[in-house]
Formats: sequence, structure tokens, C-alpha cells
Amino acid sequence: MTDRTHTTMESHPDILDMRERHARAERAASTQQGQAVEALALVTGLYLAASPWIAGFNGFSTLTVNNLIIGIAYALLLSGFGHAYERTHARAWAAALLGVWTIISPWVVSGDVDTTRTVVNNVIVGAVATLLALAAGATAAGTDRDRARRGGSARSARIAP
Repeated sequence: MTDRTHTTMESHPDILDMRERHARAERAASTQQGQAVEALALVTGLYLAASPWIAGFNGFSTLTVNNLIIGIAYALLLSGFGHAYERTHARAWAAALLGVWTIISPWVVSGDVDTTRTVVNNVIVGAVATLLALAAGATAAGTDRDRARRGGSARSARIAP
């Protein structure tokens, strides 16, 4: 007969590191800058998705579908970024790339869709989206700098058995 030992989370070897990651996620999501970036990114993504109908270029089906998909993807990438702190940097870079794509898409997608209306809309929304994505990355990096100033990671604070 085998004896099973039930362990608790308190005895997990990485408990200090897990607590620190959770605390960093809470700090990133609870700052005013983090909350503002998250809210503005959600609004920007939703506007980008609806912009063909708002700005009146929904007749260009390729750009309409492009903006719809990119807008939804952007909103999903940056909304709730504090809940998945470990992936924040990758998500911010991916969202920045979506912002750049939004800027160049009127000239890249198939069809003759580079009208004044589509170009002005996508350049402005793409620039805002790129800046918000960079701000999201900076918010996450700011919590890393704060942690470094306080004395490093939780791993370095662990005492060897």
C-alpha cells in the first residue's frame, strides 16, 4: 500500500514567484494609466471594427472585413491585459503590429480602396492603436522597473533548503 502525501500550495517550490507575478498583474491593472489604456484600447478596437459603417466606406468589402477582424482582434488583445501579465509584452507588440497594419491596409488590401475617407480613418485609428499598444507595454514594463528597484525578483529572495 502506498502512502500519498497531500501537499498544499504553501509548500509549492515557486509560491513566492507565483505571488509576485500575481501582485505585478494587480499593480499593472490597478494603475490609472493601465485602466485608461485598457479602456481606450477597447474603444479603439470597437471603433475600428465598426468604422466602415461609421465613416461610410462599407461598400469596400475587402477593407470592411479587414477592419472588422483587426478591430475585434485588437480589442481582445488589449482588453484585460492585467489578467494575463506574463503575456502582456507579447500582446502589446502584437497589438502595435495590428495598429501599423491598420495604417497601411488601405494601400495593401485588394481592390481600389485607398480613398480619402478610408485613408484618413485608418491612419488616425492605426496611429492611436499603435500608441495605446506601446503605452500598454510601457505600463507593464513600469511594474517590472518598480520591482527591480525594490530588490529584484521573488526567486532571488527564496532561501535554499
